[in-house]
Amino acid sequence: MRKHLFSLFLLSLVSFGLEAQEKDIIQSAMDGSFFQFPQIRESVCKMRNFFPTKSVAPSNGRRYEFTTRIDKRIDDIRFQTLDGKTMTWKESLDSVYADGVIILHRGRIVYEKYFAHMNEEKHHALMSVSKTFTGTLGAILVAEGVLDENRRVSEYVPEMASSAFGDATVRELLDMTTALKYSEDYDDPKAEVWTFSAAGTPYPRPKTYKGPVGYHQYIETVKKEGEHGKIFAYKTINTDALAWVITRVTGKSLSDLLSEKIWKKIGSHYEAYYQIDATGTEFAGGGLNANLRDVAAFGQMMLDKGRFMGEQIIPQQVYYDIINNSDSEKFDKAHYPQLKGWAYRNMWWCTKNSDNAFCARGVHGQCIYVNPAAEVVIVRVASHPVAANAANDRYSLPAYQAVADYFRDK
Repeated sequence: MRKHLFSLFLLSLVSFGLEAQEKDIIQSAMDGSFFQFPQIRESVCKMRNFFPTKSVAPSNGRRYEFTTRIDKRIDDIRFQTLDGKTMTWKESLDSVYADGVIILHRGRIVYEKYFAHMNEEKHHALMSVSKTFTGTLGAILVAEGVLDENRRVSEYVPEMASSAFGDATVRELLDMTTALKYSEDYDDPKAEVWTFSAAGTPYPRPKTYKGPVGYHQYIETVKKEGEHGKIFAYKTINTDALAWVITRVTGKSLSDLLSEKIWKKIGSHYEAYYQIDATGTEFAGGGLNANLRDVAAFGQMMLDKGRFMGEQIIPQQVYYDIINNSDSEKFDKAHYPQLKGWAYRNMWWCTKNSDNAFCARGVHGQCIYVNPAAEVVIVRVASHPVAANAANDRYSLPAYQAVADYFRDK
């Protein structure tokens, strides 16, 4: 299925009349190497070469300025990995194939490095960190009274009434406690994720294709399996269903809403952008691309309870809801052995530790880590060859905590 999708990419690239110098892009699309290692290390920095996109407008007024005070000792911070090995912070970055890292302490840049094809001016694919931006927008609308978290999804989007989402609440979408017949097992060619991917491709389809076109059409077909609200189940389509609710109730595109509610207000220096489907709908669950420093500004705003550059950007309620109302019992039923005691709220992963740390996570190693007790924000983008957080969590999670402990103890 993945090679089939890449052949669709190729058809579109050719139809756009690419010049000879872009043959490498076409070839990587045709042979499926576009998102395989090591090509992925470059692809994640130039997704606009492969997908049509929609812009998230940056600030056109006041912009943030970080003070920089680099701490050269960070690279030598040592910690125990989850499998019992001793590792330094620097070694952990090599292990996860990091492309860029920023650490903020009390709002200052104390660490900033770029690797492979990334630099301080480029964008990087955020993968599932995209979900957290969507969830945060949803939480803002709940705090503002625009969305009622207890109302059923079908009351906002009637087109979803006959789908699994119809009798789910907005809160169940936000926390991914919906009961869906949907598998995201990328190793299973029959998993529903491939039908979702085929529906979401912006490129020409074979004449024999009879499936849904666009994310919304696919969402209408999802069947229910179980009872909503009982157990956490991480499934990307929850985010795209939530984005549909958000855009319907506000009458604005996801790109415009993110720009209005967050991106412009934090004084972003660069536009961000979403990959879109054939109908122009943003891929809310994994299609956001952004500049690393701009993402760090978002992280700092979350650390400071929604306040940034002297202004309250988002309601404090959003921060306190993440900290206080996440449900470990529902999360533990999902059996994440490396994340025991964690929770999930408003599409943020909550550690539930004594620091009240919470984070956004992407499948190839992207992360926004917010530690209130240590006053630390870590933003990392990566291109790990294995598409699973479990492949890097044993290094990443204790590394983040070690950095937080270092600054708390200073």
